[in-house]
Amino acid sequence: MSENQTVQPEVNETAAKQPDVTVTVRPNGPFRVEGVIKLVDAQGNAWNLEGKPAISLCRCGASANKPFCDGAHNKVGFQSQESPVPAQ
Repeated sequence: MSENQTVQPEVNETAAKQPDVTVTVRPNGPFRVEGVIKLVDAQGNAWNLEGKPAISLCRCGASANKPFCDGAHNKVGFQSQESPVPAQ
């Protein structure tokens, strides 16, 4: 490389253009995921989430439609107290 050549860092154009994703921990309920995501199982098979701007993921373990929430947390009395830990 000559002294006049510059090296440009590699930019991941796809990552730069992706919209934000927000995960909200619902009190005593599911994780609400808003934004464009890819959800895959342990074998790498992807769910078709086309046209879904948001999904709710079960965290109580009682959903008959895992990994998605079906409201079973209400029937089983799921309780949680998650809150962010303050930075020190």
